[in-house]
Amino acid sequence: MITISPSLLSADFLNLESELKVFDNQKALWFHLDIMDGHFVPNMTFGIPIIKQIGKVAKHPLDAHLMVTNPLFYVESLKDFNIHNLTFHFEATKHHDSLINKIKKHYPSVGMALNPGTSVDLIPDYILEMLDLILIMSVNPGFGGQKFIPYALLKVEELNRKRVQRQSNDKFKYVIQVDGGINQEEAHLLTQKGANNLVAGSYVFDKKTSANYSDYVDYNERVDSLRRK
Repeated sequence: MITISPSLLSADFLNLESELKVFDNQKALWFHLDIMDGHFVPNMTFGIPIIKQIGKVAKHPLDAHLMVTNPLFYVESLKDFNIHNLTFHFEATKHHDSLINKIKKHYPSVGMALNPGTSVDLIPDYILEMLDLILIMSVNPGFGGQKFIPYALLKVEELNRKRVQRQSNDKFKYVIQVDGGINQEEAHLLTQKGANNLVAGSYVFDKKTSANYSDYVDYNERVDSLRRK
């Protein structure tokens, strides 16, 4: 089953615990945490105290995406908050292998994110073997609600080709995650190309997509729709 990762950046923060509980009966679901420092990207989001509280009440794995200039600081700061996957950006460090090893000491899964302008070919095979997840950004990171960049499909296809070619190698079993501007149409295209973890914020949570902002939005129906063929 395709894992869906609702981005909590788009959730109602005044009612965050109740927003999380809506998904209690979902299977193959992660909660995606967009962590921004105002330097790596021109925006700031929730800090460590909020993440700590989310970790106490969430019933699904937490997926932290570090859009920060100093990912090592967050590796230490977040290690006790029940985070399953920690993803850093390729562009944020030159010492990828060292950072991956430090993350593996504290987290079950480690991921690497690529900005839209960063080629998959820049990741050497020995780094791919170390990763549990690769996140393809299908928008430029920093803000929600952006339009999907189509050439992300080519990057997913290339990563999947590498994975299939080495399917006998137990170290080449990384998850391909995609984040940015995903709705039902893009989800279908991405899963056809080999993506198996989709981040969606506005599509899942945004009540503004209805004619009346007060209309009820079925978050679980939105999640299920991303898995339909």
